[in-house]
Amino acid sequence: MASDGPRQCVPLTCHGHSRPVPHIGFSALGKDGAYYMISACKDNNPMLRDGQTGDWIGTFIGHKGAVWQARLSPDASAAATASADFTAKVWDTHTGECLFTLSHAHIVRAVAYPPDNSELLATGGLEKKLRIFDLSESGNAAPEDAKTSTDGITVKADSAFEVGAGVHTASIKFIVWTRDPNILVTSSGNTLRWFDLPSRSVIKEEVLDGEIGSCEFNAPAPELQEQSDLGGGLPVLAVAAGKSVYFWGGARAMDELKRVKLDYKVASVAIDTKQRRFIVGEDIPATWARVYRWDDGSEFDIHKGHHGPVWSIAYSPDNKLYATASEDGTIKLWKNCDGPYGLWRQQGDGKPAE
Repeated sequence: MASDGPRQCVPLTCHGHSRPVPHIGFSALGKDGAYYMISACKDNNPMLRDGQTGDWIGTFIGHKGAVWQARLSPDASAAATASADFTAKVWDTHTGECLFTLSHAHIVRAVAYPPDNSELLATGGLEKKLRIFDLSESGNAAPEDAKTSTDGITVKADSAFEVGAGVHTASIKFIVWTRDPNILVTSSGNTLRWFDLPSRSVIKEEVLDGEIGSCEFNAPAPELQEQSDLGGGLPVLAVAAGKSVYFWGGARAMDELKRVKLDYKVASVAIDTKQRRFIVGEDIPATWARVYRWDDGSEFDIHKGHHGPVWSIAYSPDNKLYATASEDGTIKLWKNCDGPYGLWRQQGDGKPAE
């Protein structure tokens, strides 16, 4: 059983980016217990790392503008990135090769895979359009449609399946695919919308306490999920907006579990469904991440070390660490378990091994 007091472990700092890091994410848990972390950065160069240690594996080279979001496919064989260069790109995570360039008419802010399908990809951004691409069909494009450059196969956005035409009135910043493959959630401005894909219509809408700063599913790997976890063993949707954080559960992420009003503006939030805690990244001008207990809302710990707002927080699939990404261009890994783990080898003070 993990202790209820802060562990005071020294975080691991992942350097390499030269500009702010707006988004990070982890892969699913591999059969050998390994997993990956991907980061989006305004330096145009998303990076792939070993999830346990933060060690650099490779950089995906090809975007000509800031990369706002990056996600790994369910099988971790591919990565998708959303960029200010009016494209989303799909990459081979083993070779670093660009497989597809999805051409849009404006900045792309969001990408999302379904939980169990690496061939579908949703995109959104300043066009205010939610689109779904079938990459299996795009991969069968005629040879004359495929570029011979490093951009892979170029696919025009108009060839995608559009959902909810005309519904969004602001840029789409986040897309999450629920456990029910027919339900997608988007964040746009201060509004969350749940879309039913077969009918292409909105089935639920929530106006929140301000501009949405983060909108992510949180849960350990499926084989580690238990009925006793927060959310009953299903992923929990965690959303930061204005000065509040919100949590929804259920197969469609439509059941509100909790909302918490804070006394500062929030940039990001993530939830530990097993240890019943949530972490909030502070927005401008603050630089801290604060950990709270779920049951009574009391503050559990404060993470200092970043030199800018914390824009993204993510838990590893084994729930033994979490990562924070900041305006200062760094990513920090924080241990979330007792005893040695990854580069944290000492039992006593939790400092990482040299």
